[in-house]
Amino acid sequence: MRNVIFALFALCVAGLTPAYAAFETRASAAYVIDLTTDTVLLSKNADVPLPPASMSKLMTLYMLFEALEKNPSVTLDTRFGVSSRAKAKGGSTMFLNERDRPTVEELIKGIVVQSGNDATVVVAEGLAGSEEAFARLMTEKAQALGMTQSTFANSSGWPDPRHRMSMRDLAIVTERIIEDYPQYYGYFALEEWGFDERAPKNRYNRNPLLGLGIGADGLKTGHTQEAGYGLVGSAQQGARRIVFVVTGLESERDRAEESERIVGWAFRQYVQRQLATGGTKIADLPVWVGSQSTVGAVAPDTIAPLVPLLATGSLETEIETNTPLEAPIAAGEEIATLVVRGPEMEPQRFPLVAESDVEKGGALVRMQAAAQVLLREVLANDTPQVETQ
Repeated sequence: MRNVIFALFALCVAGLTPAYAAFETRASAAYVIDLTTDTVLLSKNADVPLPPASMSKLMTLYMLFEALEKNPSVTLDTRFGVSSRAKAKGGSTMFLNERDRPTVEELIKGIVVQSGNDATVVVAEGLAGSEEAFARLMTEKAQALGMTQSTFANSSGWPDPRHRMSMRDLAIVTERIIEDYPQYYGYFALEEWGFDERAPKNRYNRNPLLGLGIGADGLKTGHTQEAGYGLVGSAQQGARRIVFVVTGLESERDRAEESERIVGWAFRQYVQRQLATGGTKIADLPVWVGSQSTVGAVAPDTIAPLVPLLATGSLETEIETNTPLEAPIAAGEEIATLVVRGPEMEPQRFPLVAESDVEKGGALVRMQAAAQVLLREVLANDTPQVETQ
């Protein structure tokens, strides 16, 4: 298959020589992904389970967004009670007390803008009865989402040796929020909000990138002594959106500077390079016992991998598929994957679909196929076996 692909893309020759330096981050762990092309741009200790601090509130919010969509008894106007345990929660606060009955929408704003630990406990108790039960549900949901390095002990990110997330997992829940619940994503861009006059100082979003004019529109900061300073951020410029996660920075200033550096680097140093438009036939793949011997593999959408701006040379491409494909095959059915590779980036994969229907072959075709299989078995059995001492 490789020869076919290289012939189709004459611009592709082996060996793309990088003419740039890889990004060096001061964060102890980091992960950057371009969501538009699903391309990982930076991965540093990204799969190590670490204390996530308040960044884990994203998982609490995901659970709340899911409840809003799937539980008819939970709406933005639903009011939750405030327990003495929620009121007594320390750290960042929404300044709730037992007399308050905040709405779900107010709790979302209180978690996003004020990073209210009390608000997360109210959500946990309102949805699951207790924070412990909610933490178990968080862990189960994280595993279902593919977040293999995440376990939760509480709803707020309060320090606990059982409360851990990896940077990749934080990026996964962020992507799921953006893609599964876009109707609620706008809350993360709020720069200021307070529940009432009790919070005159704690009414400003700690995300240092909001309002800088660089496309940043979320999501959540975090800080504890154990975790250091961290941020899960997202920014969109043009058609591209990136998500990044950093942790282990030494100060708020370091967090702000490093986050802005990452956004600038991700957008300025990488560009999309179009290899094929939607409907382009990439290759003819062999078909087993079909009414025709091959089927065209076409790109259902534009194939435009993300590549380093200053790179010279070209990309390597190949097709991954189980060949021969067995008939019947339906037009539009995914039958292969085009893999694009280059240095300093993970392989990028694009689906290929069948160009047309391929019916199962008639009796003669099936007899010929059976004969071919029988012949191969006979030849294999007749191959002399050499003993070694």
